[in-house]
Amino acid sequence: MNRKALFASAWIVALSAFATGAQGQGEKPNLDAGGKPCTGILDHEKNCLDPSITRNTLDRPYRGSMYDPKTYKPSQMPNFMRKGRDLIYIATPGGESDQPKLSHGEGIIVLDPSTNYGFVKRIPLQGLPASMKPEEVSAMMVSPVTNYAYISTRGRLIALDLATDKIVWSRTYDPINTCCERGAVTPDGLTLVVGSNLQNFHRVIDAWTGELKGIIPTPQSPNNHNMVMSPDGKTVFAAPNGVTITVATMETMKPIKTITFSDHVRPLVINWDASRIYAILNNLLGFEIADVNSGKVIRRVEVPGEMWKAKWADPNQNFPGGHGAPSHAIGLTADESELWIGDAINTQLLVFDNEGKDSWKLNMTKSLKLDHVPAWITMGLDGKLAYLSSGDVVDVKTHKVVGKLRDEFGRLIYSEKILHIQFNDKGHATRVVNQFANGIPEVVKQRMLSK
Repeated sequence: MNRKALFASAWIVALSAFATGAQGQGEKPNLDAGGKPCTGILDHEKNCLDPSITRNTLDRPYRGSMYDPKTYKPSQMPNFMRKGRDLIYIATPGGESDQPKLSHGEGIIVLDPSTNYGFVKRIPLQGLPASMKPEEVSAMMVSPVTNYAYISTRGRLIALDLATDKIVWSRTYDPINTCCERGAVTPDGLTLVVGSNLQNFHRVIDAWTGELKGIIPTPQSPNNHNMVMSPDGKTVFAAPNGVTITVATMETMKPIKTITFSDHVRPLVINWDASRIYAILNNLLGFEIADVNSGKVIRRVEVPGEMWKAKWADPNQNFPGGHGAPSHAIGLTADESELWIGDAINTQLLVFDNEGKDSWKLNMTKSLKLDHVPAWITMGLDGKLAYLSSGDVVDVKTHKVVGKLRDEFGRLIYSEKILHIQFNDKGHATRVVNQFANGIPEVVKQRMLSK
């Protein structure tokens, strides 16, 4: 008897033994899906088959699995019902801050990570004729409570219903042309704090209606640009295109202190308990660390000088990806074991290891060369992937590029306004990342406990 015949005989013996065993255990396991007694073989959908049908031979091949009460489902309908999904939302146009020579039109480009970032749709936002240039998008936030996305442009704040892709409201606010910049949603999802358009104040806004609830003045921080909020929603860090950050409290909507850095502050992030600020600066490939409690800069971390100083000192060399600085991207991994920055001088992503006690060490074995300069870092849900403004998707663990963000025409997308959003089957957002790659409290605590 050859091997194939032996296999077929063994298959029949196994199925027969299963049927006999099931029969010895009572009637219930031997009822087919229609409730009729089965003296043959129950397949995985509880169809009663004659054992001879299940013989796997060259003349009549058979593939199938036996009934298992642990995995059996009375209906396959749930497999074909609409399910929740994760999506990537990318707001355009980014103006001069993104790729000025490559236009992706206007609106939100939606991609599906489960299909290798396949194009889903484009959601129009500004509804302008072709003869009018759309306003630059400066930020995008989402509230799972309202299920709205909030898009800041240089001129207005737009609320988009994520369940219908329809604009709910669009506001310009007074004084005219002073709206809007980077912002944040409070943890309860009911209030927005949105930077003014390079002015010296932030607006506090009702997330449902767009009505103005108050103003946070930042007189020491003119030209408001970037802004982060503490995880508990109590503290706001307002960063200008200048040297002094204003720290304000949401309870009073007033500043409580300022922190002055050695040069103009560019993108910044905070750690899990908002006790540290990590800031990119002009004329520095590296970052400075500020202690929030003392209001002082406590450390300056520089990339080795041979990698960048001579190039940066040469006025004849141009590095456009850094927005006029050696770097314009910074992000903490969710557990704060690493800090990443973009390197506009050498077109790469640099990774620093957290050695504890505000000590960070550059690890070039983790750093990676890229085709384009990363000018923003957005960490994805669960902190497993990072989305770079260069259009690269990076695996946080392996530090390898594992995907590309492309529009409906296959063009690489350059954008600093990227959000990873999780939806349920009703089109309601259940989770969303912060546009700033801050440390995540529960993830950091888990890493500390595992030491």
